[in-house]
Amino acid sequence: MGTMRSIDPATGQVLEEYRTLSDQELEERLGRADDAFRSYRRTSLDDRARWLRRAADLLESDSRRWAELMTREMGKPVRAALAEAGKCALACRYYADHGAAFLADEVVDADADRSWIAHQPLGPVLAVMPWNFPFWQLFRFAAPALMAGNVGLLKHASSVPGCALAIEDIFRRAGFPDGAFQSLLVESSRVAAIIEDPRVRAVTLTGSEAAGAAVAETAGREIKKTVLELGGSDPFIVMPSADLEASAETAVRARHINNGQSCIAAKRFIVHQAVAEEFTARFVARTEALVLGDPMDEATDLGPLATESIREDLADQVERTLEAGARLLTGGRAPDRPGWFYEATVVSDVPEEAAASREETFGPLAAVFVVPSLEQAIAKANDTRFGLGASVWTREARERDAFVEGLEAGGVFINRMVASDPRLPFGGIKKSGYGRELGRHGMMEFLNIKTVAADD
Repeated sequence: MGTMRSIDPATGQVLEEYRTLSDQELEERLGRADDAFRSYRRTSLDDRARWLRRAADLLESDSRRWAELMTREMGKPVRAALAEAGKCALACRYYADHGAAFLADEVVDADADRSWIAHQPLGPVLAVMPWNFPFWQLFRFAAPALMAGNVGLLKHASSVPGCALAIEDIFRRAGFPDGAFQSLLVESSRVAAIIEDPRVRAVTLTGSEAAGAAVAETAGREIKKTVLELGGSDPFIVMPSADLEASAETAVRARHINNGQSCIAAKRFIVHQAVAEEFTARFVARTEALVLGDPMDEATDLGPLATESIREDLADQVERTLEAGARLLTGGRAPDRPGWFYEATVVSDVPEEAAASREETFGPLAAVFVVPSLEQAIAKANDTRFGLGASVWTREARERDAFVEGLEAGGVFINRMVASDPRLPFGGIKKSGYGRELGRHGMMEFLNIKTVAADD
């Protein structure tokens, strides 16, 4: 047995140590999940909805507690953490309200006297989740999965063990049966064996390309369903007809959400040359106005990066981008203070092969690219191995339609920033992964869509 440490990114100090599960304890947890599924799948939809609504109540009534836990373990500004707890409650209520309709049998006119499609749960589903949205990433899986009659097993990031245990406690206090949702404090090296266990029926992962490839490889050998939400290098495109004040204000929020550590944070700002100078000036000025500081202070806009290694990686990307010939407009250094802070940084004139152009930048680094036309904007946006989301700013219908048709992304957001919403399917293409979370489509991912044809 080993340990996991919870470390405050604002100070670098260890908050608490947690013991990982022994092999015997893990075996007991897997057995409990398997036993729970046999009975939980037969619980009524009304009961599942009631338990989800109770979980939403707990998320809201104790929102300050959950927010401070998230902030202490991974450094997001506490204002953002409060909003995250509220969004988790929204997802619970959404599936409580709509789950029964999503799961209803679909009658089909076919050759048999009666034909229909039934939607049935698969069983225990393993969720391998990241640290950056330690509550939201999990609840957007768990709410539809539990409403559908599956049971959940969480392997959370090793840096947020407190959040993992808190989420398990929320579901327990909400009334879900024993074993319906469990957090497994285990090392990443033990994930493959959990996937290989025949009691685990499917896997969902949000994380890096490398982690996604490893999980998919293991699950593929076992012929188990996977959903992967991986990295992103989302474009934020500004055309001449855009509202420049609104687009610049939103661009700063879109880049620095969660201290810049989000798959769907805008990372590459692709601006038409007719408005490039004005937009960039507004964008840089607003970036420089961000308040960097203690994430527990509600006046803070930008907190620390989650780990020291993430800050080192970001600093390396900035250095390599500048060495490749990019121009530094603001930021570009780690301030002299405790914790893993990095200044909000904007670069322009970025060469095609520079780090800020080719790599996912997970932190407050924004790259500005200038293009002469709509066609070049689409080409530049698509010139990446990722395909998660895209934000487009235009007031011309022709341009809007061209972007919706031409952008290679799982979602296109017109005159607004990319965001996840419980009501809309969420996911990517290319190296950003496959499958969908949220909406009705997300619930369908972990169901047996069973065809039934019957003659009277």
